[in-house]
Amino acid sequence: MGVTMKDVAALAGVGVGTVSRMINDVPVKASTRKKVEAAIKELNFEPDASARALKTKRSQTIALILPTIWHPFFSEFAYHVEESLSKHGYKLYLCNADGDPQKEYDYIQMVKQSKVDGIIGITYSDIDKFVSTNLPFVSIDRHFSEAVTYVTADNFGGGKLAAEELNKRGCQNLVYIGGINQYPNETTLRADGFEAYCKAHHIAFDSLKIPEPIADFATPIKAFFNQIKAFDGIFCVNDTMAIEVMTALRTLDKAVLRDYQLIGFDGNKMESSRDYMVSTIVQPKQEMAAAAVDLILKKVAGEQTKNRVILPVTFVSAGTTKDV
Repeated sequence: MGVTMKDVAALAGVGVGTVSRMINDVPVKASTRKKVEAAIKELNFEPDASARALKTKRSQTIALILPTIWHPFFSEFAYHVEESLSKHGYKLYLCNADGDPQKEYDYIQMVKQSKVDGIIGITYSDIDKFVSTNLPFVSIDRHFSEAVTYVTADNFGGGKLAAEELNKRGCQNLVYIGGINQYPNETTLRADGFEAYCKAHHIAFDSLKIPEPIADFATPIKAFFNQIKAFDGIFCVNDTMAIEVMTALRTLDKAVLRDYQLIGFDGNKMESSRDYMVSTIVQPKQEMAAAAVDLILKKVAGEQTKNRVILPVTFVSAGTTKDV
């Protein structure tokens, strides 16, 4: 039989109720806490997490909903969320929704069933009717009909920065390429910022916006570039799209740096020690994760939070843009 709270209480010279209160984060005298902590350490006592959750109505777990774990941005973001949660004594429940609204609905129900305390969500599915201001939920990029708190990078500023960096490197005929999701989200501002910069500086530009989900990247990309007269600078909505564009353009005998320069968005790497995959507008993923964790834990505690947190982006040249 394992060590029980009764054993801890006996060694510490206190009542079982005192041990229970301390384990469940109810304040006790400093001298009492010291004795109980010493007894827990000596006996190697591990509290029953399930029993604690029933008593406190808290599971000490936050769910993270991702559209897919196969995307570098989402997997790195999940890493930083887990790191940030662990500093607060919380565990991560990773939910790979794979674009299925029913899965996302089921995860939301877990909050109502007290299986998780709250949700951080990157979602592009039809779950608007299930998300309310009463739900401990923090969104990444996505807008909802109710005033749901969300964290985002400066997407509009990032789009402007991409156009500026291409123009700075001598590009005069710019192109934007990205997908369009039916649910409003901050990523559409990347195109808006890019186009706003081009208009303000009288730079020629074209745009290709492909409805999502995109099953075939190559066909619309090749058809688009066969139609436009000239291009020497391309900005893509994300790094994955940028790589798809490079692949498609090779079949048209167009080479990056020789014929055009290219900037993506996200700041993805295959590994933390490796270079960025393309020149890119880097989202501050670690800071975004920390902000989302801070907000969700405040919501779980019933505290007031900001409705919107916007974090700055930076440009990094990584082999698909020329030196200035």
